[in-house]
Amino acid sequence: MAIKAIEKINKSPWQGKFGPLLIAEIGGNHEGDFSVAKNMVQQAITSGVDCIKFQLYTADTLVSKIESPNRHAHFKKFELTKDQHIYLAKMCQDANITYLASVWSLDMLEWIDPFLDFYKIGSGDMTSLSLIGEFINRDKPILLSTGLASMEEVLHTVSYMQDVSPHYKDPNMLCILQCTSMYPIADSDTNLLVMDSIKSKTGLSVGYSDHTIGSVALTTAAAMGANVLEFHFTDSRVGKVFRDHQVSLTAEEVLALRDNILKICTLRGSKNKSPQSIELENKHEISFRRGVYPKKSIRKGEVIKKEDLILLRPAHGTDAREIDTVIGSIALKDLKEHKAIQHKVD
Repeated sequence: MAIKAIEKINKSPWQGKFGPLLIAEIGGNHEGDFSVAKNMVQQAITSGVDCIKFQLYTADTLVSKIESPNRHAHFKKFELTKDQHIYLAKMCQDANITYLASVWSLDMLEWIDPFLDFYKIGSGDMTSLSLIGEFINRDKPILLSTGLASMEEVLHTVSYMQDVSPHYKDPNMLCILQCTSMYPIADSDTNLLVMDSIKSKTGLSVGYSDHTIGSVALTTAAAMGANVLEFHFTDSRVGKVFRDHQVSLTAEEVLALRDNILKICTLRGSKNKSPQSIELENKHEISFRRGVYPKKSIRKGEVIKKEDLILLRPAHGTDAREIDTVIGSIALKDLKEHKAIQHKVD
């Protein structure tokens, strides 16, 4: 394994400032207007996201103008130039925000690659294995979106990637995103539990690419442990016709989402189960737990029977877990009702 690859594997790209990596997908919401694209980048920066994402393509290298002329015309209208894309990438980098793009043309990958810390393979390209292979050969972490796919197809693509390069067996090198490729989708089509299935079957990092209206699905995915949250971003939904605006968040909504996710991550806490310092500082391990007490007065020399005892708070003297050490023992002195029993003293 190359030293360069080891360095990447040891440092996860999926860690955001507030927990999961938050990716604001501007995508095609600029609708081919460069000034709008710049404004959206600036708004996304102010929202505090970790990463801002675009889509790089030319209509001629993405859609057949013979087989799908309307789709070809759509993508043609939404194209930005090389210089414009590089300008947007530099805007992100100057603001210390990660720049990301779904690159749908390998010619464009050549000049945008220096600006990419990792790659995003969109749902439509998940089965284009030869195309994915070109990204694998560049040895950077990859986000793989799984809209349209069955679990069998997901596992097939993952297996292909790992056969080409074992680096992609590492969860810091490959993150699989649950996604449903429709705009918008109903809650019943979201299927966030798929993240658990993918994680269980692959051992890789998982995340969620959102196409719902609102942010409930995103906060739920965060609570479920998603490593990456991708959502569409716009300057405003008012008066917009293009479908992606419907499922997009504004800067104000992202700020609210970010605060919710920060609270969720705080609530999730640690996997380690142990008494918390606030519990110990307040001595609740004593006041909330029970100790062994005489239910009635017991005279010195009497054999202590189970029916002579009661478990009460606080856990003074003999802990409730040690009641069997008291039963059958002989009282060394007179024991008062409800007075804590000191082991080997009373």
